[in-house]
Amino acid sequence: MNNSTPPSQMIRVPTALIPVVRQLSKIHRKGHTTELLQALQELISQFDSSVELPVTEIQQVENKLESLSTHLCKQDELLASKLETLARHLEKIERAVASGRYSGGNSRPRRSAYPYQYQQAVEITSFAPENLAMRLGVTQQSLTTERETKSEQEFISWSRNRDPSGLGWKFQVKDGLYYPVKQ
Repeated sequence: MNNSTPPSQMIRVPTALIPVVRQLSKIHRKGHTTELLQALQELISQFDSSVELPVTEIQQVENKLESLSTHLCKQDELLASKLETLARHLEKIERAVASGRYSGGNSRPRRSAYPYQYQQAVEITSFAPENLAMRLGVTQQSLTTERETKSEQEFISWSRNRDPSGLGWKFQVKDGLYYPVKQ
C-alpha cells in the first residue's frame, strides 16, 4: 500500500481563514497530516454538536425580504386609506361646486353660467386667408392647398369639419376672402 499523500489542490478560502490555512499547510508539510485530520474531525464534530450556527446569509436575506414585504403591505394599506380619504373629500368638493355653495374663494356674486345668452350673436361676414387658417388650425399654405385640390363642395365640407362653429367656407376670387356658407 502507498502511504504517500495525494498532490495538493488549489482551493479558495475566505480571507479570514487564510492565516489558519497557511498554518495547516505548514503542519501538513511537516508530516503530521493524519494527526491533523483527526484533530480537525474532532473539532468539527464538537462544533456541530455544541455550537448553534448563526443564521446564514440566505436566511438573513429571506428575513429581510419578509420584513420588506410586510412593510410594503402596510404602506399599500396606508396609501389605499389615504386615497379613500382623498376621494371622499373630492366628492364633497364636487357636490359643493355643483350645488353652488362654493365660489372658489371669490366673494363676488356668481355670474350666470351662460354670460352671452342675452347678447345677440355676432355674424361673421368674411375672413382673410391668414385669419381663416388660424381659425381652422392650419397654415395658410395648407388652407390654399386644400382649396386648390378639392372641389368647392369638398372644401366647404372640409372647412366645416375643422371650424369651431361648424361653418363651411367658400373662397371668392374677386376679393381673395373666404365667406361662410349657410347650411
